[in-house]
Amino acid sequence: MTTAAAPRTFSREERANQRNAVLAGFLGWTLDAFDFFILVFVLVPIAHEFHRPVKDIALALTASLALRPVGAAIFGLMADRWGRRIPLMLDILFYAVIEVLSGLAPNFTIFLILRALYGIGMGGEWGVGASLAMESAPEKWRGVLSGVLQEGYAAGYLIAALVYWAVFPHWGWRPMFFIGGLPALLVLFVRAKVKEPEAWHRSRTQDWSAYWQVIRRNWKRFGYIVILMTMMNLISHGTQDLYPTFLHVARHFDPGITAVITIISMIGAILGGLAFGLFSDWRGRRRSMIAAVLCAALLIPLWVYAPSLEWLAVGAFLMQFMVQGAWGVIPAHLNELSPGALRGFFPGFAYQLGVLFASSVEYVEASMAERLGYAGALALLAAVVLLVGAIVIAVGPEARGVSFVSQTES
Repeated sequence: MTTAAAPRTFSREERANQRNAVLAGFLGWTLDAFDFFILVFVLVPIAHEFHRPVKDIALALTASLALRPVGAAIFGLMADRWGRRIPLMLDILFYAVIEVLSGLAPNFTIFLILRALYGIGMGGEWGVGASLAMESAPEKWRGVLSGVLQEGYAAGYLIAALVYWAVFPHWGWRPMFFIGGLPALLVLFVRAKVKEPEAWHRSRTQDWSAYWQVIRRNWKRFGYIVILMTMMNLISHGTQDLYPTFLHVARHFDPGITAVITIISMIGAILGGLAFGLFSDWRGRRRSMIAAVLCAALLIPLWVYAPSLEWLAVGAFLMQFMVQGAWGVIPAHLNELSPGALRGFFPGFAYQLGVLFASSVEYVEASMAERLGYAGALALLAAVVLLVGAIVIAVGPEARGVSFVSQTES
């Protein structure tokens, strides 16, 4: 049984580093998500330029998702051995360079390869950034700060929508990827303002044979987290990635309206992540997540079948409020369930394996849309994954409030 540690008083310097660490994790995930979601807005024009069906371009999204476990393994092991800061900086530089190169791709084959390589960088960022932020955060605020961190993902989607609205109508899709190189500047902030958390110094990996023994002893928990993250990724990518295409193709909205609805939905996502993250500090991680995904299931008709633009925007807002509300709990929940010595590798690699197992969702959804239409495909897939996801969350463990500094679990 896990009990929360007694509150402690932090110095001004410690509080500043806590803010900087959470901000670094948030911005890293925001800019990573921005680089990923640029593509979901321009599937159709890229398909036209490369003379491919939309589902082939959606395969580039699948390629990014499928390679994320590779990045999580590489950068997560580096983070447990050498600390969180250096791997985080290397990872950010890597995915920023690949993003710029994607905008220069001369054909579909090169584009697909680059998006697969981008997945390595995307996979490495979350685990390292989340461990840095959660190890630095005070236990009593871990849930709400988890929501802040995770909703960097929604903020990245929102920024991608703004860039799509401002850039695409005038200059096309390629400059959008050039803007995706800006995350490289974040490295300067991490280098100057962020210190290694005390929890890493106390659990620092020295004996690699013992490290692998800890992994073997915790394989059942690892397996559960992989299943949990498979469902969570089916929920998020199944309700987000093809939604702009649905708005454009099925509802015949122009780029401006598509961007506005997406922005509204991501505002809902950010608020939901904060609300349910805070709620999870009060009522528990699993209970908060189950409430969020079941509410999302009830909102499906409003989300895709709303009779007017106004109600569709309301449905998009509420759906992502719930979906990302559940996701807002994830950084705290996974880091609390992870052994201290493995916190750079364990949650991130399990998360990204879940991404891998869910990585075909866009292709499946696009294929379903050819028979059922986009509304039918989105509604059916969302209903299934939300209900199954609630069951998976309910049967799992929880370690709310565990102390990362004094943790001795192995």
